[in-house]
Amino acid sequence: MTEQRPPRPQLDGVEAEPASTFAAVPDSFQRLWTPHRMAYIDSHHRAENDGACPFCTAPERDDESALIVARGEHAYVLLNLFPYSSGHLLVCPYRHVATYDHANADEVAEIGALTQVAMRVLTQTAHCEGFNIGMNQGRIAGAGIAGHLHQHVVPRWSNDANFMPIIAGTKSVPRLLGEVRSEIARAWPSA
Repeated sequence: MTEQRPPRPQLDGVEAEPASTFAAVPDSFQRLWTPHRMAYIDSHHRAENDGACPFCTAPERDDESALIVARGEHAYVLLNLFPYSSGHLLVCPYRHVATYDHANADEVAEIGALTQVAMRVLTQTAHCEGFNIGMNQGRIAGAGIAGHLHQHVVPRWSNDANFMPIIAGTKSVPRLLGEVRSEIARAWPSA
């Protein structure tokens, strides 16, 4: 009697190779392969190589196509094109400045004020229960676009981090970016 093996998983019609046959020394680490992240990595690599900073060019476009939800005098708010959760916002100064310590007092004050409004609007529209707020300063600290300061405002809900990112390498974002942008922009208080 021969042993029946389950079929190997396939990706785009190509049979997946089992990790046990890889040319490497076995270790205790599990590997999560996330090739879908290459779209994100490539987009930043292209932007850096062609000299176009997406946070400098976004304010030159219309709000809808740039995913901008609010504009201030020194800073603006837009949706993250690669969100951690639905409603993930970025607060950016208009001026191309890399780190928080190089932002001037007006930029710092407006980034803070816009972040507070973003929290109120997201609580009202998305009914979130908490937030992750922060800045990654420099590429080594995880900044995807290290040359232009930006603060993340990530809405959170209880049980929002499920098995999908860990097991399936997939983030579940239940709404389209355009829908979320329109809803947040409509709810944003006028100056």
